[in-house]
Amino acid sequence: MKPLARSAAVVAAGLSGLLLAWAGHVRGLEESPTYLLLAAVLLGVGLIGSTRDLSLADVRAHLSTVLLAVTVGVVLKAALIAAVMYLAFRDPTVLVLGVAVAQIDPLAVAAMSRPDRTSPRARAILSVWASFDDPVTVLLTIYFSAVALELRGDVATTAPGMLGNDPLDLVLGFALNLAFAAVAWLLWRLLLAAGLRPGAPVSARRLAVLRWTAVGVLIVLVLVAAGQFLMLGLALAGLFFRPRLGPVVGRSTEAAYLVATFLLGMLLVRGVHLVEGVVLGLAAVAAHMLVSLPLSRNLPSADRRYLAWGQQNGLTAVILALVLERNFPGTVGVVATAIVVINVVHALATAVLDRARPAGDTEEPAPTDPVALPRMRADPAAGSLEPER
Repeated sequence: MKPLARSAAVVAAGLSGLLLAWAGHVRGLEESPTYLLLAAVLLGVGLIGSTRDLSLADVRAHLSTVLLAVTVGVVLKAALIAAVMYLAFRDPTVLVLGVAVAQIDPLAVAAMSRPDRTSPRARAILSVWASFDDPVTVLLTIYFSAVALELRGDVATTAPGMLGNDPLDLVLGFALNLAFAAVAWLLWRLLLAAGLRPGAPVSARRLAVLRWTAVGVLIVLVLVAAGQFLMLGLALAGLFFRPRLGPVVGRSTEAAYLVATFLLGMLLVRGVHLVEGVVLGLAAVAAHMLVSLPLSRNLPSADRRYLAWGQQNGLTAVILALVLERNFPGTVGVVATAIVVINVVHALATAVLDRARPAGDTEEPAPTDPVALPRMRADPAAGSLEPER
Protein backbone atom coordinates (compact mmCIF):
# COMPACT_ATOMS: atom_id res chain seq x y z
CA MET A 1 0.00 0.00 0.00
CA LYS A 2 1.41 3.40 -1.00
CA PRO A 3 1.96 6.02 1.73
CA LEU A 4 -0.87 8.28 0.57
CA ALA A 5 -3.34 5.40 0.29
CA ARG A 6 -2.19 4.08 3.68
CA SER A 7 -2.73 7.47 5.32
CA ALA A 8 -6.18 7.77 3.78
CA ALA A 9 -7.10 4.26 4.99
CA VAL A 10 -5.90 5.05 8.52
CA VAL A 11 -7.93 8.27 8.66
CA ALA A 12 -10.99 6.47 7.31
CA ALA A 13 -10.62 3.69 9.91
CA GLY A 14 -10.38 6.21 12.75
CA LEU A 15 -13.38 8.19 11.54
CA SER A 16 -15.41 5.00 11.07
CA GLY A 17 -14.73 3.97 14.65
CA LEU A 18 -15.63 7.42 15.94
CA LEU A 19 -18.90 7.56 13.99
CA LEU A 20 -19.87 4.03 15.04
CA ALA A 21 -19.24 4.76 18.73
CA TRP A 22 -21.14 8.07 18.47
CA ALA A 23 -24.13 6.61 16.64
CA GLY A 24 -24.30 3.50 18.82
CA HIS A 25 -23.64 5.33 22.11
CA VAL A 26 -20.75 2.95 22.84
CA ARG A 27 -19.27 3.48 26.30
CA GLY A 28 -16.92 1.49 28.52
CA LEU A 29 -15.31 -0.37 25.61
CA GLU A 30 -11.92 -0.40 27.35
CA GLU A 31 -13.39 -2.44 30.23
CA SER A 32 -14.35 -5.33 27.96
CA PRO A 33 -12.11 -8.44 28.23
CA THR A 34 -12.48 -8.92 24.47
CA TYR A 35 -11.17 -5.39 23.86
CA LEU A 36 -8.14 -5.99 26.08
CA LEU A 37 -7.35 -9.29 24.36
CA LEU A 38 -7.70 -7.73 20.93
CA ALA A 39 -5.41 -4.84 21.87
CA ALA A 40 -2.80 -7.29 23.15
CA VAL A 41 -3.05 -9.39 19.96
CA LEU A 42 -2.53 -6.27 17.84
CA LEU A 43 0.50 -5.39 19.94
CA GLY A 44 1.85 -8.90 19.45
CA VAL A 45 1.44 -8.67 15.68
CA GLY A 46 3.30 -5.37 15.69
CA LEU A 47 6.14 -6.84 17.75
CA ILE A 48 6.54 -9.81 15.40
CA GLY A 49 6.65 -7.40 12.46
CA SER A 50 9.32 -5.23 14.08
CA THR A 51 11.58 -8.06 15.29
CA ARG A 52 11.58 -10.15 12.08
CA ASP A 53 13.98 -7.77 10.34
CA LEU A 54 16.50 -7.80 13.19
CA SER A 55 19.69 -9.65 12.37
CA LEU A 56 21.49 -11.18 15.34
CA ALA A 57 24.72 -11.15 13.34
CA ASP A 58 24.34 -7.41 12.81
CA VAL A 59 23.60 -6.95 16.51
CA ARG A 60 26.83 -8.71 17.47
CA ALA A 61 28.85 -6.86 14.84
CA HIS A 62 27.53 -3.41 15.81
CA LEU A 63 26.84 -3.81 19.50
CA SER A 64 27.86 -0.26 20.42
CA THR A 65 25.31 1.23 18.02
CA VAL A 66 22.64 -1.14 19.31
CA LEU A 67 23.35 -0.17 22.93
CA LEU A 68 23.12 3.53 22.07
CA ALA A 69 19.86 2.97 20.20
CA VAL A 70 18.33 1.06 23.12
CA THR A 71 19.57 3.25 25.98
CA VAL A 72 19.80 6.74 24.56
CA GLY A 73 17.44 6.34 21.65
CA VAL A 74 14.60 4.69 23.58
CA VAL A 75 15.01 4.70 27.36
CA LEU A 76 16.42 8.21 27.70
CA LYS A 77 13.91 9.62 25.21
CA ALA A 78 10.97 8.09 27.09
CA ALA A 79 12.34 9.44 30.38
CA LEU A 80 12.78 12.94 28.95
CA ILE A 81 9.25 13.04 27.56
CA ALA A 82 7.82 11.72 30.83
CA ALA A 83 9.77 14.34 32.80
CA VAL A 84 8.44 17.18 30.63
CA MET A 85 4.86 15.93 31.01
CA TYR A 86 5.21 15.59 34.78
CA LEU A 87 6.70 19.08 35.17
CA ALA A 88 3.94 20.54 32.98
CA PHE A 89 0.94 18.83 34.60
CA ARG A 90 2.16 17.48 37.98
CA ASP A 91 0.17 14.30 37.47
CA PRO A 92 2.00 10.96 37.93
CA THR A 93 -0.26 9.25 35.41
CA VAL A 94 1.28 11.27 32.56
CA LEU A 95 4.51 9.31 32.99
CA VAL A 96 3.12 6.54 30.79
CA LEU A 97 2.46 8.98 27.95
CA GLY A 98 6.16 9.43 27.33
CA VAL A 99 6.53 5.71 26.71
CA ALA A 100 3.61 5.57 24.29
CA VAL A 101 5.23 7.96 21.80
CA ALA A 102 8.93 7.20 22.38
CA GLN A 103 9.39 4.85 19.42
CA ILE A 104 10.00 5.63 15.73
CA ASP A 105 7.41 4.41 13.27
CA PRO A 106 8.79 2.16 10.49
CA LEU A 107 7.17 4.46 7.90
CA ALA A 108 9.63 7.16 8.93
CA VAL A 109 12.50 4.76 8.35
CA ALA A 110 11.22 3.88 4.89
CA ALA A 111 10.68 7.54 4.00
CA MET A 112 14.06 8.74 5.20
CA SER A 113 16.03 5.75 3.97
CA ARG A 114 15.95 6.90 0.37
CA PRO A 115 19.50 6.99 -1.02
CA ASP A 116 19.00 10.59 -2.20
CA ARG A 117 18.27 11.73 1.36
CA THR A 118 20.72 10.03 3.69
CA SER A 119 24.00 8.14 3.56
CA PRO A 120 24.23 4.37 4.10
CA ARG A 121 25.63 4.94 7.58
CA ALA A 122 22.66 7.15 8.58
CA ARG A 123 20.22 4.61 7.15
CA ALA A 124 21.93 1.86 9.15
CA ILE A 125 21.63 3.82 12.40
CA LEU A 126 17.99 4.65 11.75
CA SER A 127 17.20 1.03 10.90
CA VAL A 128 18.80 -0.32 14.08
CA TRP A 129 17.12 2.37 16.17
CA ALA A 130 13.64 1.71 14.76
CA SER A 131 14.03 -2.07 14.96
CA PHE A 132 14.87 -2.13 18.65
CA ASP A 133 12.59 0.58 20.00
CA ASP A 134 9.29 -1.33 19.78
CA PRO A 135 10.27 -4.25 22.08
CA VAL A 136 12.05 -1.92 24.50
CA THR A 137 9.09 0.48 24.55
CA VAL A 138 6.68 -2.34 25.39
CA LEU A 139 8.96 -3.40 28.26
CA LEU A 140 9.13 0.19 29.51
CA THR A 141 5.34 0.40 29.40
CA ILE A 142 5.14 -2.27 32.11
CA TYR A 143 7.62 -0.54 34.41
CA PHE A 144 6.40 3.03 33.86
CA SER A 145 2.81 1.91 34.41
CA ALA A 146 3.73 0.28 37.71
CA VAL A 147 5.53 3.46 38.87
CA ALA A 148 2.64 5.71 37.80
CA LEU A 149 0.07 3.53 39.58
CA GLU A 150 2.16 3.51 42.74
CA LEU A 151 2.62 7.28 42.67
CA ARG A 152 -1.12 7.66 42.12
CA GLY A 153 -1.73 5.50 45.19
CA ASP A 154 -3.73 2.94 43.23
CA VAL A 155 -2.66 -0.23 45.01
CA ALA A 156 -5.65 -2.25 43.81
CA THR A 157 -4.73 -1.95 40.10
CA THR A 158 -1.85 -3.75 38.47
CA ALA A 159 0.09 -2.63 35.42
CA PRO A 160 -0.21 -4.56 32.14
CA GLY A 161 1.94 -7.67 32.27
CA MET A 162 2.38 -7.65 36.05
CA LEU A 163 0.91 -10.19 38.44
CA GLY A 164 0.70 -7.75 41.33
CA ASN A 165 2.34 -4.77 42.97
CA ASP A 166 4.84 -6.79 45.00
CA PRO A 167 8.49 -6.62 43.77
CA LEU A 168 8.52 -10.42 43.74
CA ASP A 169 5.70 -10.35 41.19
CA LEU A 170 7.90 -8.26 38.91
CA VAL A 171 10.67 -10.87 39.09
CA LEU A 172 8.16 -13.68 38.53
CA GLY A 173 6.69 -11.89 35.51
CA PHE A 174 10.17 -11.50 34.03
CA ALA A 175 10.84 -15.20 34.62
CA LEU A 176 7.56 -16.15 32.90
CA ASN A 177 8.57 -14.12 29.84
CA LEU A 178 11.92 -15.90 29.70
CA ALA A 179 10.19 -19.27 30.09
CA PHE A 180 7.82 -18.40 27.24
CA ALA A 181 10.77 -17.49 25.00
CA ALA A 182 12.53 -20.73 25.97
CA VAL A 183 9.49 -22.82 25.00
CA ALA A 184 9.28 -20.96 21.67
CA TRP A 185 12.98 -21.67 21.07
CA LEU A 186 12.52 -25.40 21.75
CA LEU A 187 9.56 -25.54 19.36
CA TRP A 188 11.57 -23.77 16.67
CA ARG A 189 14.51 -26.16 17.11
CA LEU A 190 12.14 -29.11 16.77
CA LEU A 191 10.77 -27.69 13.52
CA LEU A 192 14.30 -27.16 12.19
CA ALA A 193 15.29 -30.70 13.17
CA ALA A 194 12.20 -32.04 11.38
CA GLY A 195 13.40 -30.54 8.09
CA LEU A 196 12.52 -26.85 8.13
CA ARG A 197 16.19 -25.91 8.15
CA PRO A 198 17.29 -24.35 4.81
CA GLY A 199 18.86 -26.96 2.56
CA ALA A 200 17.44 -29.93 4.48
CA PRO A 201 16.89 -33.04 2.28
CA VAL A 202 13.10 -33.22 2.57
CA SER A 203 10.35 -33.48 -0.03
CA ALA A 204 8.48 -30.40 -1.19
CA ARG A 205 5.26 -31.70 0.36
CA ARG A 206 6.84 -32.24 3.76
CA LEU A 207 8.50 -28.84 3.60
CA ALA A 208 5.14 -27.22 2.88
CA VAL A 209 3.57 -29.04 5.84
CA LEU A 210 6.39 -27.92 8.12
CA ARG A 211 6.08 -24.31 6.98
CA TRP A 212 2.33 -24.27 7.63
CA THR A 213 2.93 -25.93 11.00
CA ALA A 214 5.44 -23.21 11.89
CA VAL A 215 2.91 -20.54 10.93
CA GLY A 216 0.28 -22.21 13.10
CA VAL A 217 2.68 -22.41 16.04
CA LEU A 218 3.54 -18.73 15.60
CA ILE A 219 -0.15 -17.81 15.69
CA VAL A 220 -0.58 -19.81 18.91
CA LEU A 221 2.46 -18.09 20.43
CA VAL A 222 0.99 -14.67 19.63
CA LEU A 223 -2.38 -15.61 21.14
CA VAL A 224 -0.82 -17.06 24.32
CA ALA A 225 1.45 -14.05 24.72
CA ALA A 226 -1.53 -11.74 24.23
CA GLY A 227 -3.66 -13.60 26.74
CA GLN A 228 -0.97 -13.46 29.43
CA PHE A 229 0.67 -10.19 28.21
CA LEU A 230 4.04 -11.91 27.80
CA MET A 231 5.20 -9.30 25.32
CA LEU A 232 8.86 -9.39 26.30
CA GLY A 233 8.88 -13.14 25.72
CA LEU A 234 7.16 -12.71 22.36
CA ALA A 235 9.67 -10.06 21.30
CA LEU A 236 12.50 -12.44 22.18
CA ALA A 237 10.79 -15.24 20.27
CA GLY A 238 10.50 -12.98 17.24
CA LEU A 239 14.29 -12.83 17.05
CA PHE A 240 14.56 -16.51 16.08
CA PHE A 241 11.07 -17.93 15.35
CA ARG A 242 10.91 -16.89 11.70
CA PRO A 243 8.92 -19.10 9.34
CA ARG A 244 8.83 -17.95 5.74
CA LEU A 245 5.75 -15.76 5.47
CA GLY A 246 6.43 -13.74 2.32
CA PRO A 247 4.35 -10.53 2.24
CA VAL A 248 2.04 -11.80 5.01
CA VAL A 249 3.95 -9.97 7.75
CA GLY A 250 3.67 -6.60 6.05
CA ARG A 251 -0.01 -7.07 5.27
CA SER A 252 -0.74 -8.28 8.79
CA THR A 253 0.97 -5.23 10.26
CA GLU A 254 -1.02 -2.90 8.00
CA ALA A 255 -4.25 -4.69 8.94
CA ALA A 256 -3.36 -4.40 12.64
CA TYR A 257 -2.77 -0.67 12.17
CA LEU A 258 -6.22 -0.21 10.62
CA VAL A 259 -7.98 -2.24 13.33
CA ALA A 260 -6.09 -0.39 16.08
CA THR A 261 -6.99 2.97 14.56
CA PHE A 262 -10.64 1.91 14.33
CA LEU A 263 -10.63 1.07 18.06
CA LEU A 264 -8.85 4.34 18.80
CA GLY A 265 -11.60 6.20 16.95
CA MET A 266 -14.25 4.43 19.01
CA LEU A 267 -12.58 5.59 22.23
CA LEU A 268 -12.19 9.15 20.94
CA VAL A 269 -15.95 9.57 21.31
CA ARG A 270 -15.11 10.54 24.90
CA GLY A 271 -13.17 13.54 23.59
CA VAL A 272 -9.58 14.59 22.98
CA HIS A 273 -7.17 16.46 25.22
CA LEU A 274 -5.64 19.14 23.04
CA VAL A 275 -3.34 20.89 25.50
CA GLU A 276 -1.82 17.70 26.90
CA GLY A 277 -1.60 16.20 23.42
CA VAL A 278 0.19 19.19 21.91
CA VAL A 279 2.66 19.33 24.81
CA LEU A 280 3.28 15.58 24.51
CA GLY A 281 3.82 15.80 20.76
CA LEU A 282 6.25 18.72 20.96
CA ALA A 283 8.07 17.08 23.89
CA ALA A 284 8.53 13.91 21.83
CA VAL A 285 9.94 15.86 18.88
CA ALA A 286 12.31 17.84 21.12
CA ALA A 287 13.46 14.73 23.01
CA HIS A 288 14.16 12.93 19.74
CA MET A 289 16.25 15.84 18.50
CA LEU A 290 18.28 15.79 21.72
CA VAL A 291 18.93 12.04 21.84
CA SER A 292 19.81 11.97 18.12
CA LEU A 293 23.00 13.95 18.84
CA PRO A 294 25.14 11.07 20.20
CA LEU A 295 23.68 8.66 17.64
CA SER A 296 24.46 10.92 14.68
CA ARG A 297 27.91 12.13 15.72
CA ASN A 298 30.49 12.16 12.91
CA LEU A 299 27.74 11.99 10.29
CA PRO A 300 27.38 14.52 7.45
CA SER A 301 25.30 17.58 8.33
CA ALA A 302 22.42 16.49 6.09
CA ASP A 303 22.25 13.13 7.87
CA ARG A 304 22.22 14.78 11.28
CA ARG A 305 19.33 17.03 10.27
CA TYR A 306 17.22 14.19 8.89
CA LEU A 307 17.86 12.03 11.97
CA ALA A 308 17.05 14.94 14.29
CA TRP A 309 13.61 15.39 12.67
CA GLY A 310 12.97 11.65 12.33
CA GLN A 311 10.34 11.30 15.08
CA GLN A 312 7.11 9.82 13.70
CA ASN A 313 4.49 7.61 15.34
CA GLY A 314 2.12 4.96 14.06
CA LEU A 315 1.08 1.42 14.95
CA THR A 316 2.90 0.93 18.27
CA ALA A 317 1.87 4.29 19.70
CA VAL A 318 -1.77 3.66 18.80
CA ILE A 319 -1.81 0.16 20.32
CA LEU A 320 0.02 1.22 23.50
CA ALA A 321 -2.61 3.93 23.96
CA LEU A 322 -5.32 1.27 23.64
CA VAL A 323 -3.57 -0.96 26.21
CA LEU A 324 -3.04 1.90 28.68
CA GLU A 325 -6.55 3.35 28.41
CA ARG A 326 -8.06 0.95 30.93
CA ASN A 327 -5.71 1.85 33.80
CA PHE A 328 -5.15 5.44 32.68
CA PRO A 329 -8.41 6.89 31.31
CA GLY A 330 -7.85 9.67 28.80
CA THR A 331 -4.64 8.22 27.40
CA VAL A 332 -6.19 7.74 23.95
CA GLY A 333 -7.39 11.36 23.79
CA VAL A 334 -3.89 12.64 24.60
CA VAL A 335 -1.87 10.22 22.47
CA ALA A 336 -4.12 10.64 19.41
CA THR A 337 -3.56 14.40 19.50
CA ALA A 338 0.18 13.92 20.03
CA ILE A 339 0.44 11.54 17.06
CA VAL A 340 -1.14 14.14 14.79
CA VAL A 341 1.23 16.86 16.08
CA ILE A 342 4.31 14.64 15.73
CA ASN A 343 3.47 13.45 12.22
CA VAL A 344 2.62 16.96 11.00
CA VAL A 345 5.92 18.30 12.36
CA HIS A 346 7.76 15.39 10.75
CA ALA A 347 6.12 15.95 7.37
CA LEU A 348 6.79 19.70 7.39
CA ALA A 349 10.39 19.32 8.55
CA THR A 350 11.12 16.65 5.94
CA ALA A 351 9.66 18.84 3.18
CA VAL A 352 11.82 21.77 4.29
CA LEU A 353 14.94 19.60 4.46
CA ASP A 354 14.25 18.18 1.00
CA ARG A 355 13.91 21.66 -0.43
CA ALA A 356 17.03 22.97 1.30
CA ARG A 357 19.25 19.95 0.60
CA PRO A 358 22.00 20.62 -1.95
CA ALA A 359 22.43 17.97 -4.62
CA GLY A 360 24.78 15.19 -3.55
CA ASP A 361 24.81 16.21 0.12
CA THR A 362 25.16 12.66 1.39
CA GLU A 363 28.48 10.96 1.99
CA GLU A 364 29.40 7.33 1.71
CA PRO A 365 31.08 5.89 4.81
CA ALA A 366 34.55 4.46 4.64
CA PRO A 367 34.64 0.70 4.15
CA THR A 368 36.01 0.26 7.66
CA ASP A 369 33.33 2.41 9.29
CA PRO A 370 32.21 0.45 12.39
CA VAL A 371 28.69 1.89 12.24
CA ALA A 372 27.82 0.97 8.65
CA LEU A 373 25.75 -2.20 8.43
CA PRO A 374 25.94 -4.63 5.52
CA ARG A 375 24.01 -3.78 2.41
CA MET A 376 20.66 -5.55 2.52
CA ARG A 377 18.74 -7.32 -0.18
CA ALA A 378 15.09 -8.31 -0.22
CA ASP A 379 14.22 -11.97 0.20
CA PRO A 380 10.70 -12.31 -1.26
CA ALA A 381 10.30 -15.80 0.13
CA ALA A 382 11.13 -14.82 3.68
CA GLY A 383 9.50 -11.42 3.59
CA SER A 384 12.54 -9.86 5.25
CA LEU A 385 16.00 -8.51 4.55
CA GLU A 386 19.18 -10.49 4.39
CA PRO A 387 22.82 -9.39 4.04
CA GLU A 388 24.23 -9.56 0.57
CA ARG A 389 26.95 -12.13 0.08
